[in-house]
Amino acid sequence: MRPFAAAHGRRYLECPVCGLVYLDPAHRPAPEAELAHYGTHRNDPADPGYRAFLDRLAAPLVERLPPGAEGLDYGSGPGPALAAMLRERGFAVEVWDPFFAPDPAPLGRAYDFVTCTETAEHFFSPAHELRRLDALLRPGGWLGVMTELYTGERAFGEWRYARDPTHVCFYRPETLRWIAERRGWALELPARDVAFFRKPPTA
Repeated sequence: MRPFAAAHGRRYLECPVCGLVYLDPAHRPAPEAELAHYGTHRNDPADPGYRAFLDRLAAPLVERLPPGAEGLDYGSGPGPALAAMLRERGFAVEVWDPFFAPDPAPLGRAYDFVTCTETAEHFFSPAHELRRLDALLRPGGWLGVMTELYTGERAFGEWRYARDPTHVCFYRPETLRWIAERRGWALELPARDVAFFRKPPTA
């Protein structure tokens, strides 16, 4: 690991292998501060603007799913709007969130798809979370991730994503390609901030 940037009173490091940028662990927020910050978010499931935002992932995901597919919204937040939107389209969806839906039962089974919207940037241990997500997917299953990618078009400290104190890791396009290769997943990028990984079907 090597130094990458200092911004907003925090230090960030960079992985020379996969390109992940992440917050120095010494600067991570405490759970109480993290939860308090999430309480300031306005993610109303009835808000048309928020639903349109989530539809950037939901619409292309639905095109890839068979009828009756079962899914999990991983990191659903206080208002699981995406789960509601997918249920409206005929899919069975469970929710899990470490703060707002901590019941571990949904983590004990596998699904045809898992969604992870505006969540991956909060992972303290991305490698651990990716192993868990892999275990949650059935063979041939889809993992849909929505997170802004760092492309270097602007200085890191000027990027709005870096201002959020609960954003602790930042992915580049090459990071996603490295993840896919490492796990043996196929990768599709249908939008600037949306990535689909597909677990290989059973041979």
